[in-house]
Amino acid sequence: MEESLPITILISVTVVAGIAAQVLAGYFHIPSIVLLLLFGILLGRDGLTFLDPSLLGVGLEVVVSLSVALILFEGGLNLQLGELKKVSTSLRNLVTLGVLITFVGAGIAAHWLSEFPWPIAFLYASLVVVTGPTVINPLLKQIGVEKQVSTLLEGEGVFIDPIGAILAVIVLHFVLSGNVQPLILVKGLVLRLGIGAAIGLGGGWLLSKLLKQDKFLSQELKNLVVLASVWGLFSLAQVLRSESGLVVAVVMGIVLKASNLPSESLLRQFNEQLSILANSVLFILLAADLSIASVFALGWGSVLTVLVLMVVVRPIDILISTWNQGLKWQQQLFLSWVAPRGIVAASLASLFAVSLTKQGINGGDSIKALVFLTIIMTVFFQGLTAPWIANLLNLRLISQTEEEYSQPASNDVLTQSDGKIVSPAS
Repeated sequence: MEESLPITILISVTVVAGIAAQVLAGYFHIPSIVLLLLFGILLGRDGLTFLDPSLLGVGLEVVVSLSVALILFEGGLNLQLGELKKVSTSLRNLVTLGVLITFVGAGIAAHWLSEFPWPIAFLYASLVVVTGPTVINPLLKQIGVEKQVSTLLEGEGVFIDPIGAILAVIVLHFVLSGNVQPLILVKGLVLRLGIGAAIGLGGGWLLSKLLKQDKFLSQELKNLVVLASVWGLFSLAQVLRSESGLVVAVVMGIVLKASNLPSESLLRQFNEQLSILANSVLFILLAADLSIASVFALGWGSVLTVLVLMVVVRPIDILISTWNQGLKWQQQLFLSWVAPRGIVAASLASLFAVSLTKQGINGGDSIKALVFLTIIMTVFFQGLTAPWIANLLNLRLISQTEEEYSQPASNDVLTQSDGKIVSPAS
């Protein structure tokens, strides 16, 4: 019992700190990741040393994998499929051509400005092609930006995460083996996407049929059956091919969304709460394990690398991906500015640093530090200024934002039996 006490305290403090950060972020209307990063660093090894994620050993990788699966499933479940059709071409370009543009641009910037060797530079680039639905979705809900823009950003965040993760794993393989063959890279990417899509489609369809059988499955068990199914099929795909499980999670969420389940609202609420918990725990743990000294050791060249990623590479990506798609320049400008990195980049960077160190390859800690610097800069600069930019570009839906924040005060309006709407004061 005494041997397990430090791990018990670690998990308990992590959950308390994570939920406290979420509560404070909601109260002050700021992106939750800002406080999660601050709390994690403050409580971690370079702060008060209350949290030592290394106590979990390989268990940290298990927590990361299962939590990311939940987060991506929740993202797929919340996609507005009807709205996605209106931006399908731009979205397709962002998760294909856009990934290539970001990969090449970030790799060149990391090599020239951060002075990383080419293999390490492109490994960093593969980690930051992703955005983050766990960062973007709450941010968009907070500021209430117009539908076309919010749908495109949400769709990009959900679809690009598994693609980016697969790309990063393949690039890591080439860095570790020293054998770079573009054809094998493409084959590995397509194979993982295919396996994940097949399992996700089949498993999601079977699960949707099961959830509609009220006589066979009680309401109390439905959400837990979904959780078990997501983790079970995720693990099956991981056994067949690493990182294909991330595709499974996204596709299962989309299939269940398209199935029009009678209990969809309850399912979404349950998974949203799990996603918030997973996101909170992951960011606290990964930030607690970050060495602040390694971030400062990067120098100004790395700051310039992230700035180039934000103000040069991202605008080029948006301009090319949305060319001739009917978007106004104000919408393109907002899309160019809002691309915060999230939990997938952070978790993979932490795992890759360990892998490189085990193989005796220098650069693991530098990659992790630069990825976290990217997360910090994009979240703080883009996340905190996004509402102001949306107002400046006249893209903010004030009524939507006001409606969201006024929900707790819904008792101010009462409906009489004759259908008339009156206020309590009358």
